[in-house]
Amino acid sequence: MDCIFCKIIKGEVPSSLLYEDEYMIIIKDISPQADKHYLLIPKRHYQSIVHMSGYDAFVLAKCLRKLGELTEELGLGGGFRIASNVGENGCQSVPHLHFHILGGEKLSEKMG
Repeated sequence: MDCIFCKIIKGEVPSSLLYEDEYMIIIKDISPQADKHYLLIPKRHYQSIVHMSGYDAFVLAKCLRKLGELTEELGLGGGFRIASNVGENGCQSVPHLHFHILGGEKLSEKMG
């Protein structure tokens, strides 16, 4: 595969790794749009939530729960936003499910 996130997960491409477990990694976004802008990336490759299996949904729930446990450590204690772009109209730039986590400051009420 020529997936940049799969290469990051395998350690073939450097990243600012903040957290890793058997299901996911959390890295700093290279083009931050907030004081804290991270990417939560499941290790298993699938394009988006549209392409998830039942097992993928189970793993994703574990990932989101772990994110909840890491909020203070990641500097997100004051609140944060989670977003996942899906498909061309959703401006998904990498076809590997991932979640943008934005926080560390008061965010705009506008989503875009």
